[in-house]
Amino acid sequence: SEGRWFTRGVLGIGLASLFSDWGHETATSLLPVLLGSLGAPAYALGVIEGVADGISSFAKLAGGWLADRPSLRKPIAVAGYSVTALSTFAFGFVSSWAEVAGARAIGWMGRGIRGPARDVLLADSVALQQTGRAFGFERAMDTLGAILGPLCAIALIARVSVPAAMRWTLLPGALAALCFAVLVPKAEAASHEAKPFWSSLKSLPTSFRRYLVAVALFGAGDFAHSMLILRAVQLLTPLRGAARAATLGVLLYTVHNVTYAAVSYPAGVIGDRMRARGGKKKLLALGYLLAGVMCAGFIFATRGAAAHLPELTALFVLGGFYVGIQDTLEKAVAAELLPREIRATGYGVLATVNGIGDLISSMAVGFLWSAVSPAGGFAYAGLLMAAGGVTLLAMRPTPHS
Repeated sequence: SEGRWFTRGVLGIGLASLFSDWGHETATSLLPVLLGSLGAPAYALGVIEGVADGISSFAKLAGGWLADRPSLRKPIAVAGYSVTALSTFAFGFVSSWAEVAGARAIGWMGRGIRGPARDVLLADSVALQQTGRAFGFERAMDTLGAILGPLCAIALIARVSVPAAMRWTLLPGALAALCFAVLVPKAEAASHEAKPFWSSLKSLPTSFRRYLVAVALFGAGDFAHSMLILRAVQLLTPLRGAARAATLGVLLYTVHNVTYAAVSYPAGVIGDRMRARGGKKKLLALGYLLAGVMCAGFIFATRGAAAHLPELTALFVLGGFYVGIQDTLEKAVAAELLPREIRATGYGVLATVNGIGDLISSMAVGFLWSAVSPAGGFAYAGLLMAAGGVTLLAMRPTPHS
């Protein structure tokens, strides 16, 4: 019997993701306003996010290695959620943008170090043939938090100051840590001794290393989707005016996130059902290829025609669709390729490869967008993301069971 997939651990991790994302997406939405009130220079937001993402990537690598010790998994995750909650709460007390940068870096270090521990606890809380459902549920809950966060930010700043709104984020952040602490069971005791860091990396299976090549290719093209808002606003402004175009851009991004939340769990279920035929890998490859199709759509979208709102809506839906598949199945496929004793290290490496990809892709697309054209940026991204899908389809990995 497969047993139930909706375990206490899956529920606890799902709720923790919901509340944590709710809190830090509320703070992220208000960050530009906060920086403006502090008189921060135009480049400050880029520096803050770049430094935080870099620190988070390396924290994931360390967090993965530490989480190969089962007794540390739950404490690391609870501490990570707590640190993230306190860092966004600290935004309510800052007096300079350097202090914002420091708080964000500490919060993202907590976010990075907890990730592999959370992922391995989630993978271990269900049977291997149910990992798609578990990760799909977690991604859907996380995205629900990402939808609630900006809505909450709008509601709060209508009633209280930005610093007061930042202090409010402690409530969902603390609930995230509490849900994890109360609901998620401790990991079973290890039947093996944890390996030194380099030994753990060297022990990663060849099939997983090949998988990382496809993930890295895709990741080097997978830019931040806030750039989709920018492109939509550029395309809509000539006919609809700047203010209306900006509103429509944010609404399109909300449609993107709702699609992402709606697709995550079904993608996991379909991947689980097709598992015997390598279905998770094939479905993930389809997600990568759909990302290339989305980029092609943005290349051919012409400026300023009234008929383009339905076309842009379809492209934003496609963007949410492929992210729902990708975010759910990348970790579910990894669970099948990694031996249990180094699964957390594997998740740390996967997260780090994705983090480096995010940095490369957003910088490269931004540079090509400015130096050549938006179409140049989308062409670069689309080709690499499609190449990741083709590489994945060409692989014949042997899953661990």
